[in-house]
Amino acid sequence: MILLRVPRTRRRRLGVAAAAGGMLAALLTAAPAAAIPDPGDSPAPSKEVSRSDQAEAREAIESGEIPGQDEIVHSDNIRHVANIPKDALPGTNSDLAFQGRYAFAGNYDGFRIFDISDPRSPKTVAQVLCPGSQNDISVSGNLLFLSTDSSRSDSSCNSTTQPATEKSSWEGMKVFDISDKRNPRYVAAVETACGSHTHTLVPERKNVYVYVSSYSPNAGYPDCQPPHDGISVIKVPRNAPHKAAVVGFPVLFPGEGPDGGGNPGAPTNPGVSKTTGCHDITVLPSKDLAAGACMGDGILFSIKNPERPKVIDRVQDNVNFAFWHSATFNQRADKVVFTDELGGGSGATCNAAIGPNRGADGIYDIVGKGDRSKLVFRSYFKIPRHQADTENCVAHNGSLIPVRGKDLMVQAWYQGGVSVWDFTDSARPKEIAYFERGPLTTDQIVTGGSWSAYYYNGYIYSNDIAKGLDVLKIDDRRTDPARWVHLHELNVQTQPDYFD
Repeated sequence: MILLRVPRTRRRRLGVAAAAGGMLAALLTAAPAAAIPDPGDSPAPSKEVSRSDQAEAREAIESGEIPGQDEIVHSDNIRHVANIPKDALPGTNSDLAFQGRYAFAGNYDGFRIFDISDPRSPKTVAQVLCPGSQNDISVSGNLLFLSTDSSRSDSSCNSTTQPATEKSSWEGMKVFDISDKRNPRYVAAVETACGSHTHTLVPERKNVYVYVSSYSPNAGYPDCQPPHDGISVIKVPRNAPHKAAVVGFPVLFPGEGPDGGGNPGAPTNPGVSKTTGCHDITVLPSKDLAAGACMGDGILFSIKNPERPKVIDRVQDNVNFAFWHSATFNQRADKVVFTDELGGGSGATCNAAIGPNRGADGIYDIVGKGDRSKLVFRSYFKIPRHQADTENCVAHNGSLIPVRGKDLMVQAWYQGGVSVWDFTDSARPKEIAYFERGPLTTDQIVTGGSWSAYYYNGYIYSNDIAKGLDVLKIDDRRTDPARWVHLHELNVQTQPDYFD
């Protein structure tokens, strides 16, 4: 691990920290040159678009239909209060987590810790170089969890890319001690089948359970064999995190044969991803519930026994959903919002050609109780502002805005920006606020925009892939009551009971 240290003074110092569990840990200067992006963990390459699409993008800007290149626009009820550009970690910015006065921002090259005690002026506390996409990030107490879903030479933070066909390659979960926020310490690594694309915490007093989502097995990958179709469950003792270990692999889509029992995808269901695992899981511990977005399937399951989750219901949408990406419960746990990441996050899907029902949110009511609960489709929601064909845009990560009696959500849409919307009436969702930038380019698709947009203690925080951390303030009578709800910790995929 390389810690790109940001001391209290402007003068930067060089120091050395002890190795943890045989894993390299060193403190280096925060100069940008110290963090060298690993080519194996790069985002999707830029894609050229047709001359007609280029011309349409320029015409849309000139006519005022869309904002100009990098121009910021927003609704009247949102203010842009801060932007902190990338610094020593040049890779793709990814997910966010929060604890007290700190925000933790994942990046394909590692992670960054901000002091957000003054949200209008966040300060960098630490930058840790530890390459391995996606570096999905969560925190619980003194522990920080980081996902690695790219084949590495070993589990250390100075590993390099290595083919997944080699048995010695490593992918999985990394655990850091963050009791000293300025000096995170790497304490454990757990290899998991097919790596860890995302993860979800189920925290208990003595242990933290980690649900590891991964997919795309291949007969040529020694540590990622088909049919997969499940999740790895890791148990991490809080007082002995170095003893973290996989304690189970529940199969969520049982079936005979090499293809398992999930959605078969094409050619049976053209345009739909074959289910070979889950992309993301959201748990609601107060209700012992979880919702899984699993490629070609959406599932509802019980986590009464966290080591043995049990599927309650399963749904598919083989008309409009291409890739079930993430899930969000409403506060009363009688609705779930699933997202469809059509195009994998690198496509331009927020346009008239794709329409309002694809690359969108699917809103489902939960009907019934306990093990008899069913997911019932109600409607789709998609941002109403068309984007240029040079802008990657699709439904992505978001969180609730906690207001009693209302179902309000803030959500990232890559270059579609940040949207605040109301799904209190699950059949008639509507946008109530937005923030976005104009296209990064007008001649090709370059991956950018908001990866995650979450509400935390009165502000919206957005981790922009290219532009860094944005802080937004919403002033609206519909969302104002949320200002009185303050949390000590927030991992959005471990959804809190905001009013308990």
